[in-house]
Order: sequence, then structure tokens, then C-alpha cells
Amino acid sequence: MSGIAKTPKPPYYAVIFSNQRTEGDYGYGKMAVKMVELASQQQGFLGVESVRDDELGITVSYWDSLDAIQCWKENTAHKIAQDKGKTEWYKNFALRISKVERDNYFEM
Repeated sequence: MSGIAKTPKPPYYAVIFSNQRTEGDYGYGKMAVKMVELASQQQGFLGVESVRDDELGITVSYWDSLDAIQCWKENTAHKIAQDKGKTEWYKNFALRISKVERDNYFEM
């Protein structure tokens, strides 16, 4: 999960997941990798960007439609990860869905 996602010409959607972790890994790292691999196989997935420091994690995934986002939300393995997030991994989190209507990309 490194680098800037190469997204298509808008419009498309961004799911912004901001969170603060609990202490300890409890399988979080392995599951995070698995979720990116699984999401990337979902129809409508466009890319992902993720950063984490000691205090805050932010993951932005990009999708071609609200239907694709809903399908990802309902994915069985993703639901298991969501439940573990609520019971073991996160002190708190916020999930926001936005429609991207304009973007710019620069590369040197």
C-alpha cells in the first residue's frame, strides 16, 4: 500500500476511513494486507492509499460506483474484519463516502 493511486477521469467515489488503533497488533497487520488484496479483486475497485503514524491511520479507497462500495461493505471476509475492528483493533473510527468530481495529478 504505497504510492498514490492512479484513478480514472472523474466522477468516481472515495471511501475515507480514519481511525485510531488500540494497543497491540492482534492480527491487524496481516488482515489489512488481506483486505487490500481482496478489495482489489472486487468489481469497481479503482485503487487505495493508506498512511499510519503512532496516532492516526487514514485509508482512502476509490470505487467506480456506490453499488461497488455497497458490495465491498457486504463482502463476507470484509464483514469479519469490520467486526474485529469494532471489538479489538480500533479505539474509534470515522467512515466517509465522497463523490470525486475533479482531480489533479502531478508527477516530476
